[in-house]
Amino acid sequence: MGETKTEGAYKAGNGKYVFEVDKLEGLMAGPGYAETFGPVVEGELTQVGVMTLPAGQSSDPHFHVNEQWVYILQGNLEVTVDGETSSAGPGGLVYFPANVVHCVAVSPEEDCKFFTCKDLRTGIAGTPVK
Repeated sequence: MGETKTEGAYKAGNGKYVFEVDKLEGLMAGPGYAETFGPVVEGELTQVGVMTLPAGQSSDPHFHVNEQWVYILQGNLEVTVDGETSSAGPGGLVYFPANVVHCVAVSPEEDCKFFTCKDLRTGIAGTPVK
């Protein structure tokens, strides 16, 4: 797989340029603060994932050293970033700045599936706020 920042992630490049996401093995992307699960692929400067957070679940407040983008494919989220709460559904794009505390809550009706992209200053997981 090559060297990655995130254990279990796939490495892009060196002849690996196309990935069938639904056939990739996933990983827990929020250990200790969220039940987020899905495959992660890392390039030279960015990492991407297609993640699922189950219906009715939430993430505990956490932050990342790297900035993060989330594009919602399915489901609805209540998103709190730096104390401001908003709602986002399919087609919604959410920005989490580096080192800013945030959390999400998934509506109870259905799982939330989203595409995420981060720079590679660190791996996919964040740091819970205690």
